[in-house]
Amino acid sequence: MLTAARAIDQMLAEVSALSESLTVPLAEALDRVLAQPILSEINVPGYDNAAMDGYALRAADVKPDQPLDVIGSALAGHAYHETVPVGSCVRITTGAVMPAELDTVVMQEQVALNQTGPRQQIHCQIVPEAGEHVRLAGEDIVKGQQVFAAGHKLRPADLGLLASLGYASVNVLRQLKVAIFSTGDELLPPGQPLLSGHIYDSNRYVMAAMLQRLGAQVLDLGLLPDDPVAIEQAFAKAMTEADVLITSAGVSVGEADYTRQILQKLGQIAFWKVAIKPGKPFAFGKLDNCWFFGLPGNPVAAVVTLEQLVQPVLRKLSGETHEGTPSLLQATCSVPLKKQPGRQDYQRGWYWQDAQGLQVKTLGSQSSGMLSSIANANCYIVLPADSASLPAGEVVSIQPFSVLLR
Repeated sequence: MLTAARAIDQMLAEVSALSESLTVPLAEALDRVLAQPILSEINVPGYDNAAMDGYALRAADVKPDQPLDVIGSALAGHAYHETVPVGSCVRITTGAVMPAELDTVVMQEQVALNQTGPRQQIHCQIVPEAGEHVRLAGEDIVKGQQVFAAGHKLRPADLGLLASLGYASVNVLRQLKVAIFSTGDELLPPGQPLLSGHIYDSNRYVMAAMLQRLGAQVLDLGLLPDDPVAIEQAFAKAMTEADVLITSAGVSVGEADYTRQILQKLGQIAFWKVAIKPGKPFAFGKLDNCWFFGLPGNPVAAVVTLEQLVQPVLRKLSGETHEGTPSLLQATCSVPLKKQPGRQDYQRGWYWQDAQGLQVKTLGSQSSGMLSSIANANCYIVLPADSASLPAGEVVSIQPFSVLLR
């Protein structure tokens, strides 16, 4: 069996990113992947401006016991355009344009204001340095600077930054189209009476939700019986309408595992098994121009393989810049852990911080059929393939859940 790392490397080496792009309004660009770099067409800030409410002045004019005349005001959106004589200053608000002759802002809390009739004067209670509390043009972003590279996935703050640069729309790669279906005569759709010997189909719902978090368009082909004709028809639909097909169950060696048989008939298969737990029966291959991922039928195994094995490949296919393997944290496990050497194990846990540092514990049964172990967790406890059972108090590696499960 391939290790998880080798399986991911092999899949990443085979797939290529989408190339088709389209222009979308900025309001619809969240979680979309940029098709080309974004360059700023303006300086940010676009002009020298005040970083504080106070008084704009020349730092050289500030001398002990020498007042400065207040000759006007500069407000955000309303600049002061008159000449400012030596020994004078201008009242200014945060964000307002600095008058051309002035170089410093003294905060209003650091001056004493005197009013004599219509005339106002200030006494500075500090000696400022030139340039204090002034934001210079281009200090944040210089015109022509690359703001985002192609392949960047746009986050909420990114949209605000693009809006501040004047972008009303952006060029993005089209969304990845992912078809999914579940198979099994024992499965029933939620909402129907639960018959003896049957279970409800949960895998399609969690798979669809995780794929939506990745920004993919999901084509749900439904819950299929263990019927080779129905399964082959679903394969044919996916091959013509989707970039990727992800199935749940049917890739092991059971008598009714028709998915495996049809996949061998229609496509090219790279591998069938990966040395992880849960999730050993995992298939990867290609059907014409449609990539195929066969997940295990057990719900937890389907979730783990979709996140650990499929996610990085889908990110590359969607054109997103690959960020490498997720970071692992170190935590002290408060309970003993059961494990047999041989496969890398992703046990479900809950981690927290206390005075002694990061702590973690498993949550009940680690059976791959119990989805509650994922629903009630916030991390994986990642145990290497050669690891055996561990006593309580051992330091272990944990992987906080990604956005797919949060």
